[in-house]
Amino acid sequence: MKFLQLKFIPQSADFGLLLLRVVAGLTLLLNHGWGKVMNFNSYSEKFLDFLGLGSTVSLSLMIFAEVVCAALITVGWLTRFAALVIAIGMGVAFFVGHGMKLSNPGSGELALIYMVVAATLFFSGPGKISVDSKQGAA
Repeated sequence: MKFLQLKFIPQSADFGLLLLRVVAGLTLLLNHGWGKVMNFNSYSEKFLDFLGLGSTVSLSLMIFAEVVCAALITVGWLTRFAALVIAIGMGVAFFVGHGMKLSNPGSGELALIYMVVAATLFFSGPGKISVDSKQGAA
C-alpha cells in the first residue's frame, strides 16, 4: 500500500503553482481573451454592461483581465494583483453573466473554475518559480 502513496515522486508546491499559473493563464488568454481582442467590434455590440458604463467599457475591462492579467499570472509578475482582477472579472461572469449556471447552454462552469484558480493564486502567491520571487515580492 505504501506504493500507492506515491512518495517516490518528489513534492514541490512551487512547481505545482508554476503549472497552475502557466496552464490557467495561457488558456484564459488564448481561449477567451484573445478572441475578444480580435473581434472587439462584434463583441462590444452585445457584451454585458455589468457596471452601467456601457458595453465597450465592460468589454475593455474584461479584456484587461483575460489578456493582460492572464499574461502577468503566466509569468508570475504582479501575481496577486492580477489574480484579484481575474477573480473579480470571473466572479462577475459567473454570477451575473451566466446566472450561476453550471450546466446546459450558457454554463458558467469555466468562469467559476477560473475564479477559484485566481482566488487560489491570490491567497497562495506565485511560488518561487516566478518573476515576483526573483524580485523579492513573493
